[in-house]
Amino acid sequence: MSAEKQSSIRIVEQQTVWKRFIHLRTIVLEQTRADGRVEFLDREVHDHGAAAAILLVDPSRRTVVLVRQFRPGAFFGGHADGFLLEIPAGLLDDDSPEDAISREAMEETGYAVSDLRHVFDMYSSPGTLTERVSCFAAHIDSSKQDGKGGGVDGEGEDIEIVEMPIDEAYGLIATGGIVDSKTIMMLQWLMLNRETFG
Repeated sequence: MSAEKQSSIRIVEQQTVWKRFIHLRTIVLEQTRADGRVEFLDREVHDHGAAAAILLVDPSRRTVVLVRQFRPGAFFGGHADGFLLEIPAGLLDDDSPEDAISREAMEETGYAVSDLRHVFDMYSSPGTLTERVSCFAAHIDSSKQDGKGGGVDGEGEDIEIVEMPIDEAYGLIATGGIVDSKTIMMLQWLMLNRETFG
């Protein structure tokens, strides 16, 4: 696509429907199609900010540290009890992705991270969500926690810290034991990069 190409999308109208933890807007867009036809799109956009996530790997023990916590979206989407096994993650809250994920790793798992490796940025559901997740990986010594982890009491977090062999975690993707998209992507990245990272 040429850098000079004009955007084929124009915002015609937008309205805030709800704004608290999330910002929900209805929008009407004008789209000029490749064949020149113009059509109007009526959509909803859900925004609650950018996020960061991290895969914690203990290379000497060949394990990963994950967290299990309640996720309302999964619960109302029909996932058993709503508790998901996933990599630590959280909103940026006006911090850089590196600072935010260092904070979240400590809050959720009790591990201080350094030498972060930025792996990729991703949108988990770009049809409606604005959330861009910056994904990182870091090595840890899982026998040495710097804090207790488990989440922030005042935020209603009750997080279980789960350490497991890399192969076991990867195997849970196929059996449905891990269904969180960022966790699946990061475990697949690890399997592709085990010789150089894991």
